[in-house]
Amino acid sequence: MSRASTPVIDPVELTRDLIRIPSVTPADEGAMDVLERHLTALGFTCRRLAFEGPGGEGVHARIENLYARRGTASPNLCFAGHTDVVPTGPSDQWSSRPFNAEVKDGVLYGRGAVDMKGGIAAWVAAVSQVIADGEPAGSLSFLITGDEEGPALHGTKRVVEALAAEGEVIDACVVGEPSSSQQLGDMIKVGRRGSLNTWITVHGKQGHVAYPERAANPAPVIAKLMARLNDHVLDEGYENFPPSNLEITTIDIGNPATNIIPAQATARLNIRFNPSHTGDALIDWLNREAGAMQAKTGFQITLEHLCSGEAFLTEPGAFVEAVQDAVEAVAGRRPEASTTGGTSDARFIRALCPVLELGLVGQTMHQIDERVPTAELETLTAVYRRVIETVFERMQKA
Repeated sequence: MSRASTPVIDPVELTRDLIRIPSVTPADEGAMDVLERHLTALGFTCRRLAFEGPGGEGVHARIENLYARRGTASPNLCFAGHTDVVPTGPSDQWSSRPFNAEVKDGVLYGRGAVDMKGGIAAWVAAVSQVIADGEPAGSLSFLITGDEEGPALHGTKRVVEALAAEGEVIDACVVGEPSSSQQLGDMIKVGRRGSLNTWITVHGKQGHVAYPERAANPAPVIAKLMARLNDHVLDEGYENFPPSNLEITTIDIGNPATNIIPAQATARLNIRFNPSHTGDALIDWLNREAGAMQAKTGFQITLEHLCSGEAFLTEPGAFVEAVQDAVEAVAGRRPEASTTGGTSDARFIRALCPVLELGLVGQTMHQIDERVPTAELETLTAVYRRVIETVFERMQKA
């Protein structure tokens, strides 16, 4: 592809085009088509990977994913992101309709502006600039999913599994999540805590409160068990990570009557854990605690677990330093390497290569009036371009 024929992408206009597509998880509504059209014009070979199966709340879902690559040389620098967005909430509370992509006083409003259609558009624009100036010193690739905001069962997780099975080599990956805290480029995410959800049920026997000897009340049992779990100190922290925390998110009896001993009691908890633990080890601990309480009280206690991601850390090194140097050169600040926040698809990509997150300021993501200054999209594009150039330069020397 000649330089003259290389289209240079406007990050603001591409962000607006993507925002106008109401791609609320798991719907795609043509978002992948827009990206594939632009990437094909830039010389990328695009592959659509669609997976389907049970989604959230038992709904059957078909998820569109895209893997695109330009070049065959090493290293292969990948950008990962998602085109799906969370629901808008009451649209009449927005300053402008959430999918209209209006710009007011230099600020772009719309669902996905920050999380993370703006980040995707900025990287596409940066890539178009790099290609227009000459052939990159390696391969560039995109891993884009439509299943990040939902259960994340048929998106990046399955694409990573498919690429690994094919022997596809990705040397490093930048995830375009809105990692910045207060100012663009003040923070990158180099790791994430793991997340484990557990549902606990204590089975009793319903009866009249006046005749407790004829019933078996599960409420005191679940109260004791949850208090024991809540009081347990999981750890004192891990390098670059805060202490792991267990949070009880609900305790339910489901008994509106005042004269009935309930038949069962349920609870749900979440553990955000650092690399001191694995999901399996925490599951074993919870099962042992429940088993001990069952043996002590005689009540049957059942548990269900879902570990949505393990803790991980991309260690300091050439990749992280190259990204920090690039950000500092453009934005004028050196980003803090952080592990704070919730989970992201980086937890799946870590199985392939070193990965970190770098993107817009995340203060309005998922909110009414999600928005981003258009100037920030332009700056992020410049940051991403410098990241591409710096990472390739450092990797070629390694």
